[in-house]
Order: sequence, then structure tokens, then C-alpha cells
Amino acid sequence: MLKVGLTGGIGAGKSEVSRLLVASGAVLIDADRIAREVVEPGTPGLAAIVEAFGEEVLAGDGSLDRPKLGGIVFADKEKLAVLNGIVHPLVGARSAELEKAAAQDAVVVHDVPLLTENGLAPFYDLVVVVDASPETQLERLVGLRGMSEEDARARMAAQATREQRRAVADLVIDNDGELAALHARVAEVWAELRRRAGERSAAE
Repeated sequence: MLKVGLTGGIGAGKSEVSRLLVASGAVLIDADRIAREVVEPGTPGLAAIVEAFGEEVLAGDGSLDRPKLGGIVFADKEKLAVLNGIVHPLVGARSAELEKAAAQDAVVVHDVPLLTENGLAPFYDLVVVVDASPETQLERLVGLRGMSEEDARARMAAQATREQRRAVADLVIDNDGELAALHARVAEVWAELRRRAGERSAAE
């Protein structure tokens, strides 16, 4: 099994790359999706959040009111640390379960938006970074996602720099060009990942 960390800045095209890798045969473990699953109504995760932050973080239907919780924690580092202390272990445990269920020779891709920021590169056999210029990111966030330029710039500034991400990369997928070029580069990266997974499987 080859454990791959996949990351990239907002608007770089990481979602498209993960979709292409899954279509090629990768097993995808999406940290963001799991983070939502572990705090759904009825879960121990949601109960722990309510215990820590009070019932006001619940929406009318009993689900987590994400904007409300976000407003509480993102302005307060201590509260954010409490939230991360609840959610991160649950995400880690669920990710480990999914990884364990994968085949011996699988390429398991962990989609981790904040891989660089949280210093997680050492936890993977290799790291793939989807990279685009800040100009391209901004253009996509404003043009495709409908963000204001101010909001887009603020979100980009809150993440690791392009240089920091590239510094932890074993493989880089440049995504400043056309979709056809991206598809071709992902195919090259997939061939390399399969080769490395085969080597690891043979060595085990």
C-alpha cells in the first residue's frame, strides 16, 4: 500500500485532481468529508462539541451550525484548539479504518487541505501538491466560485504559501493551463504512484 498525501491551495484544482485519481483507481480518503461525518447528529463527536461550546452551536434540526461554531472558534486560538482536539482524533481514527480496508497494493490518497499548515507531510509515503499561481487561484475563486476579490485574497493569505507547499512536495502537479494538460500530468503521476505502490507491495 502506498499512502499519498494530496494537498494544494484554495482554487488550485485539488478536487479535480482527486477525482481523476479516483477514476484511475486510487482509494480516496477525504479529510474534509470525514470531518463532517464525525460530527453528524447522534455522533459522539457532536455530543463532545455541544459539551464544549454549548447548545447554541446547534441548528434548529439538531445538526451542527457550522457558521455559528466558526464564528466562535476562528477568532479564539484556544477555542479552536479545543475544537481540533475533538475533531482531529476522530478524523484520524476513521481515516485509519478506511485505510485498513484498502487492498494490499492500493494507492491510498489522503485529500488533506491543510497538510502543509499542520506539518503532516511525514505521515505519508509521499506528498503530491497541486500547484497554481496566485493569479490563477484568484481568477478561479472570483470567476468560478463567485467570491469577492477581498474574500478570495483573505482565504489565500490564511493558507501556507506556494513556496511552503512546494517545499514538502515529492511530486508537483502544475495546474495553470488547460484541462487537457492537467489530465496528461495526472496520468503521469498516477503511473508513478502505481509503480511505487508495486515496489512497496513486493518489498512487504
